[in-house]
Order: sequence, then structure tokens, then C-alpha cells
Amino acid sequence: MDEQSPIAATLAQVGSRLRRIRAQRGVSLSALAEATGISKSTLSRLESGQRRPSLELLLPIAQAHQVPLDELIGAPEVGDPRVRCKPRVHRGRTVIPLSTQPGGLQAWKSIIPAEHNRPEPVTHEGHEWLYVLSGRVRLILADHDLIMEPGEAAEFDTRLPHWVGPAGESPVEVLNLFGPQGERVHVRAKPTRLRQDRERVRGRRPDHPDLPA
Repeated sequence: MDEQSPIAATLAQVGSRLRRIRAQRGVSLSALAEATGISKSTLSRLESGQRRPSLELLLPIAQAHQVPLDELIGAPEVGDPRVRCKPRVHRGRTVIPLSTQPGGLQAWKSIIPAEHNRPEPVTHEGHEWLYVLSGRVRLILADHDLIMEPGEAAEFDTRLPHWVGPAGESPVEVLNLFGPQGERVHVRAKPTRLRQDRERVRGRRPDHPDLPA
């Protein structure tokens, strides 16, 4: 068994935990054997670490002690799920990563200053979904030149020439999702005039130019 494995380390501590819980309740091995139907010798070897713990053994012991199974195993607590990512300035835009796992869908919030209003369309493989949080956003996608208001969303194949920026003299905030090869975001929303103009084509992905390295 790999001593460095977290699972192996957890299993190695089960025996002493079983012994401690039984001692705290003042239950003898004989009494526990009678309550669980597990032989006294098996219980003894389990507590000494000579017997590998299994669900077949741990479930009746947990029932006899009237404790949750994870108390016997000592399962680690769930960590804080909140994403704590620091804003970064990338190509003049403030980018706040909202996902930490590499690969898969990548999420981030973009704050685009008002002066970044000159279109510079780019192309790359992938599929993008964006949602306007605040401000009036200009989306140029191939031959389409669209104005999006807060609360509107769009998705498109990034192999098409595209650019996103402010439509007026104020900064804008946009929520972005970028998918790898074959992945798309499916959103059910109230139909708008933009829907007829949006391209919905399956795409592929390299690195997104708006994501900081």
C-alpha cells in the first residue's frame, strides 16, 4: 500500500479510531461482536490495523455505535468551495478568473474600459458564450455589428472574426465562458432580436486571446 496516498493514510487510522470510539462508550469487544455479528478476533485485528477495513465491517460497527460512517473513517471535511482569484490586467482589460481547474469550460469576468472601443477582430478555435453585466456592449461577429444591453447573452464560434468592447463612452462588464473542443453552453432565454444574428456553430479550442497566461 502506498504510504503517501491520502486514502492509505486515512485507512491506516481507522483501527485506532475504532478502538477510541469503543472505549469512549465503554463497550467490550465481546459485546460489540454480539451486536454486530463480527467475530471478536476480527474486531481485534481491525482495531490493531492487521485487518483492512471494509464497508461490510464498518457499517454494522457504525450502526452498533450509532455514529455516522464518516466518523469511523475520519473522512476529510469539504474545503471552502469559493474561488479566490485576483484580478489581472490583460491587454488593457481587467480580467477576473472565476474558475481554477485547467481544461474544460473556463469562466471569467471582463471589465473593459471605455477607451477600448476601436474594433480589432480576432479569430481562434473555440466556442464562446458571453453575458452583459453592465454597460452597452458592441459585438462584432463576422458581418454582424450588434449592440447588446445588460441582461443579454450571445454565443458564437470563435473561428469567426469577432470583437467585444464598449458601445459608448462608459466601461462595460461582461461575463465570459469559453469552451474547449466540442463543448458549448446551452442557455434558455427569452427570444430577442439578437438571436437571429447569432452564430451557433460547434467550435474547437486553443488558448483564448482574452485570457491572461
